[in-house]
Amino acid sequence: MNVSPMHTRRFRRSAINFAAINAAALLHADTILQRWLPNGRREGREWVALNPTRNDRHLGSFRINLSSGKWADFATGDAGGDLISLAAYLTGTRQSIAARNLADMLGVRHD
Repeated sequence: MNVSPMHTRRFRRSAINFAAINAAALLHADTILQRWLPNGRREGREWVALNPTRNDRHLGSFRINLSSGKWADFATGDAGGDLISLAAYLTGTRQSIAARNLADMLGVRHD
């Protein structure tokens, strides 16, 4: 059986520029976090909010650093290193999908 090259070729999505997306997101961290976590507030260099992935009733344990994007829920141990990982965590998606969605929201190229 003769298989044409078109049927055997694999198409690869272009690489995502995570660093560029994160850099753009950090420039707008306050606005992004107000949108994603509207129940939160700024405390110094951090955004403190209720964690919407669990039955969180008290501010304090879920914190996002506005300068670095690092975040943690100190009640559960969940944590991440940037706003893309936070987006993935909040939406329950892979980081690649979260990165593309965040890039689209910011008007940043993601490839």
